[in-house]
Amino acid sequence: MRIFFVVMMCLALQLSCISVRPALTAVGCDLNNPDRDVPRLFPESTSYKTIYVSIAQRGGPPLQRRIENRLGGRMYLALYAPLDVPYTLYEIYRDKKKVGYIHGVNQKGQFGGIQVFVAQDLTGRIKTFYIQKITGKSAGKFRDAAFARKFVGLSLKDFESYDPASGKGTGKIAEIANPAPDMVTDFYGVLRGLKKNLVLMDEFVFSVERGKP
Repeated sequence: MRIFFVVMMCLALQLSCISVRPALTAVGCDLNNPDRDVPRLFPESTSYKTIYVSIAQRGGPPLQRRIENRLGGRMYLALYAPLDVPYTLYEIYRDKKKVGYIHGVNQKGQFGGIQVFVAQDLTGRIKTFYIQKITGKSAGKFRDAAFARKFVGLSLKDFESYDPASGKGTGKIAEIANPAPDMVTDFYGVLRGLKKNLVLMDEFVFSVERGKP
């Protein structure tokens, strides 16, 4: 019974994109194979550094409330992001020069969890994104390179006129069509995951670099 309980706990953690480090510290969404995935998302990269940041570490409850407000409600964070759970952030380098970041989050889809990773340059613009996990008969359409290209060059500013929680708004995001009409819930889950990535990266990295608290 004890062995069964441990096995089931490990499976549950794996499914929610929570990994366990040797010190038994749970962390947020990791790339399954960063040595393979980083060069694919950043072809110009020569190395990367993995760091961990948490809402508790960077600002606690006030920061969480600010992030929730920017996302449009608690639903974004309540699903997978306890206050003290670190997010995994990959700093990307070309030789000794930092060239960008990769960061991933979880979202809820129609048939299970969705894991969305975004590669950003140093200005916060999207280079590409990677859906590590999604379930459904048309899931492959969300992983198609043609769909990912529609987001290249976009930034958090492009989400300001569009609400992926309600699917309403204007601008470039509103013009992007769902490639899998039979998976509407997952389409909006991917958009929410993208916005969540961009907001978290703005709070964890870009606002700090701009000198804002």
